[in-house]
Amino acid sequence: MPRFIAFLRAINVGGHTVKMDQLCKLFESLGFSNVETFIASGNVIFESSARNAQTLEKKIESLLQKTLGYAVATFIRSTSELADIAKYQPFATSRFDAERDSLYIAFLPASPTSESQQKLMAFRTEVDDFHIHGREIYWLCRKKISESGFSGALLEKTIGMPATMRNSTSIKRLAAKYPAP
Repeated sequence: MPRFIAFLRAINVGGHTVKMDQLCKLFESLGFSNVETFIASGNVIFESSARNAQTLEKKIESLLQKTLGYAVATFIRSTSELADIAKYQPFATSRFDAERDSLYIAFLPASPTSESQQKLMAFRTEVDDFHIHGREIYWLCRKKISESGFSGALLEKTIGMPATMRNSTSIKRLAAKYPAP
């Protein structure tokens, strides 16, 4: 059966706390198997005979809205897609200092429009740089994220769609733990 990773927005942030065992049970109630979570930030790994990611996203979002009482945007990627995302190099190594800089990956429901891409690129500074590849935005932050003038909320407003962000280190660890077949 195909394995997927659901990246959930608004889990265990902003006063919304969901225990990971509860989250696993909710996913199992949808008929998914081999459900696991990866760190307590809304990463759920599961297997499903269904193959349409958009259908899976809607099904999960509907259950979470009903059960938790608030909207939880859901972004599904297959293990193959995750492997590609984890190994993708959006910035030249000469522009990225792993000791100092942080790389974040924003998951989106679709590729941003050309207009949205242009709006996002207007936020490039010496501190913040962006690269768009498919349904992901790679954000290179050369300070602590809390010291940047940019944020996840500003990203969503700029591109006009929901997103959820993860540190690239977490994505690489996730891809290594759940390799593509």
